[in-house]
Amino acid sequence: MPLASAGYSARLPPVDDELPDYYATLGLDRGCTLAQIRAAYRLLAKRLHPDRNAGSLEAEERTRTLNEAHDCLSDAGRRRAYDRDLGGRNLEPEPRSRGKLERNIAHDVHLRIEELLRGISLEFTVNDPANVEGPETYQLAVPPETAPGTRFRLPRVGTFDGGVVQVRVKVRPGARFKPRGSDLRCDLRINARRAAQGGTETLPGPAGGTVRVAVPPGVGRGEIIRVLGEGLPKARGGRGDLLVKITYRPEVLTSRAGRW
Repeated sequence: MPLASAGYSARLPPVDDELPDYYATLGLDRGCTLAQIRAAYRLLAKRLHPDRNAGSLEAEERTRTLNEAHDCLSDAGRRRAYDRDLGGRNLEPEPRSRGKLERNIAHDVHLRIEELLRGISLEFTVNDPANVEGPETYQLAVPPETAPGTRFRLPRVGTFDGGVVQVRVKVRPGARFKPRGSDLRCDLRINARRAAQGGTETLPGPAGGTVRVAVPPGVGRGEIIRVLGEGLPKARGGRGDLLVKITYRPEVLTSRAGRW
């Protein structure tokens, strides 16, 4: 990876014999984090490696200074003492504080009804420009019978170690079933004879298989039949219900009353 693309200066400044500017050696400012110090050191050490600078005395000297800079600034106690020594020097001013560093990320993911019921494995990639270590990849196993609105917390790594990626799962309506809280709604079309006589109908279930619906005699158009326990998972266990709306076309018989 090119050095400039990582956010560090490609210029290797000369060494100050009196008091080396270790921050400038690493191409960083005085407000840099430990992770940025380590990342800059790795990049510059690779650039100054003997395999790429065979016989270069200048590269050897800069490598020595680079190692000194890393050893000093990566140790909290030594860095504080070094910063005090730099206090009277005319250095580039530190950037203004931008407040508390945001480490947490919130993300919603919409899952199909069958994925909430059966479970699913997901992979998330976080591209945070502030993370000098690059993209973060996380794995999440959503267990079977997960209720919509459930939140999962994935600890962040790298620069944002200590933060979390909070993932909230939501339900995505399907072509057949529509969520309503923890219940699901769907339509069941029957013929007029079944509506008059009643009986049992079957329809595909939300997670596969079939669901049996008991149709009472004389059921009305638009009437709702509740099938217990065939809806979405609930946060405290169990499942909601399946609300089946009955539709049919009444029979219309035509006959001639006589001649005029």
